[in-house]
Amino acid sequence: MFKSETFQILNCLFNIMKVYIINYLNELLNLTLEMSPYLMLGFLFAGILHVLFPRNKVSRYLGKNNLRSVLYSSLIGIPLPLCSCGVIPTSVSIYKNGASKGSTVSFLISTPQTGVDSIFATYSLLGLPMAIARPIIALATGIIGGLFTNFTERNQSNQVINNEQIAEDLKREIKPKWNNAIGEMFRYAFVEFLSDLAKWLVIGLMLAALISILIPDDFITRYVGNEFLSMVVSLAMAGPLYVCATGSIPIAAVLMIKGLTPGAAIVFLMAGPATNAATVTVIGKVLGRRTLITYLVSIIAGSLFFGLFVDYVLPRQWFTYAIHNIHHGGHVHEMFPAWVGYASAISLTLFILNALLKKYIFDPIKFRNTIQIKDNMNQIITVKIEGMTCNHCKTNVENKISAIKGIKDVQVDLSGSLAKITGDKLDIDKIREDVESIGYKFSGVIANTTQ
Repeated sequence: MFKSETFQILNCLFNIMKVYIINYLNELLNLTLEMSPYLMLGFLFAGILHVLFPRNKVSRYLGKNNLRSVLYSSLIGIPLPLCSCGVIPTSVSIYKNGASKGSTVSFLISTPQTGVDSIFATYSLLGLPMAIARPIIALATGIIGGLFTNFTERNQSNQVINNEQIAEDLKREIKPKWNNAIGEMFRYAFVEFLSDLAKWLVIGLMLAALISILIPDDFITRYVGNEFLSMVVSLAMAGPLYVCATGSIPIAAVLMIKGLTPGAAIVFLMAGPATNAATVTVIGKVLGRRTLITYLVSIIAGSLFFGLFVDYVLPRQWFTYAIHNIHHGGHVHEMFPAWVGYASAISLTLFILNALLKKYIFDPIKFRNTIQIKDNMNQIITVKIEGMTCNHCKTNVENKISAIKGIKDVQVDLSGSLAKITGDKLDIDKIREDVESIGYKFSGVIANTTQ
């Protein structure tokens, strides 16, 4: 009798779990099908932008402590295909090349909030009004934050590096690995850039599907009835829950289905990508505590202001129409036929698997055993560098170390946070100084040999 009852209980639990798992997988599939065509299109545009406008040219258009420089920073940052961590070394490079603190903060605020990929993805799940609102808000907050920083730092001058160093930095373009520009465009879009976003995109989709099946539809309206309080809750969630601008979209969509207001969703979409721990640490270290405070104040005040503006000034139905269609199993847009959604989902899944396998399991960069150097004897050191999180970080570290006199080869293992440096009479202090000048932590030499 006891065994029979135990079996029935276990069977009941199994059936409940099976229902949850099936519902979870269905929700995950629906979100993936909805976003995939727009993500693929967004990544393609990111590749085009990368070929036409390499990010190390950004510093040519910035530098003065005025409105125009701040405006340029925001305008350049909005479409630029940089993930939230990739923007850190780029912004530090801009500052080191002579940009004002205001321009640097403007770039730091506007760039992680949106990009060509996230604009398309926002359109897919949150509709056209939200896709238009996000870059406009990113532009406005970037300008306001930059001007606010210039005002608070008006008596402080940026220590601009000499013209020879600027010219040298601008010469160090990221050489295409393929001579063909079209090939480089696809390589960057679906290999390098995608590998930076893959983990966070997967996390965002999985969290969104989990929230969708676990949280009741009326949860937010029942327990967080006040609209301003819901924005504060969104702001509190956005800090520790770091996902990129694209990965945060499905989470925001599901939270809106559960009753989150469009304004509170705006707060989450703004603050989430822009307030991660790495960004805050680097700003405090490179730009100073005062600039860090103005940056955080700009993000917090800007997100709350625009959240209230969206909720109390703009028509609510502009932003809820798309969510209503998703919630009822429909598609928001009919731009693509169903087969395009499935083909895009399959392609995107394969690209993501390829990126994750290469990055975490079969990393082709991970310390090759042979390095073709003409000299017979070379010093080889392996150093620990903390803070590298994406391919942009890897490229910045490799470029910075390679420019040091005597360096002949640099190989960065991103997953292990290591750099293998080969050269003649290596200057460890100089390597440390240059690595830390672009916002990373040099944690010491862990191996030192000769070849």
